Amino acid sequence: MDQSNQPEKQLTRRERRELEQRRARENPGQGARDMSRKKAARRSIIGAITIALFAGIVWFTFFGPSRPARERPGQAFPIQGRAHIAVGAPHEAYNSNPPTSGSHYEQPEVWGVYETELPDEQLIHNLEHGGIWISYRDIDATTKASLEKIARSQSKVVMEPRAKNDAPIVLASWGRLQEFQAYDEQAILAFIEANRNQSPEPLAQ
Repeated sequence: MDQSNQPEKQLTRRERRELEQRRARENPGQGARDMSRKKAARRSIIGAITIALFAGIVWFTFFGPSRPARERPGQAFPIQGRAHIAVGAPHEAYNSNPPTSGSHYEQPEVWGVYETELPDEQLIHNLEHGGIWISYRDIDATTKASLEKIARSQSKVVMEPRAKNDAPIVLASWGRLQEFQAYDEQAILAFIEANRNQSPEPLAQ
């Protein structure tokens, strides 16, 4: 049976392929153009899929769902809002020590290690941006050096001495807090990894 007289929809895949090959032999120019169009279409499809996958990865990385709080280390505290206040202005009492949310100054502190105590109201803004706040009191030089090493090796971490702490070492993130009676590198790194960027405004830096 002459396949060229059959409607192409009725042909099997093999018959369609044979028909295309026959047409290409009979009209080499048309066959090349058909092949070029098919290659261009495939490239367009592959390109569109690649772009969509890349866009999906970027979206998930920066805007995807946060890790559930129950799976993260530390104690959770109710969020007290994130209103900006003037430096020195009165505000509501915080519900944790150090605070993990609430009214704060408009300007966050630069990430890094500090030798003097900073205002709580300023560092809350760092937490709002997804940072980790390491504070300490009454620790020995070896422990302090170990904490500084962690703070300098991690992104979005601020470290300072804080006399009001209830424990020798305290790590805070937005809405979350963990106290340490002694230095525990593995647990400290786990808190940082799990709680960094778990905030309403997780900036890249």
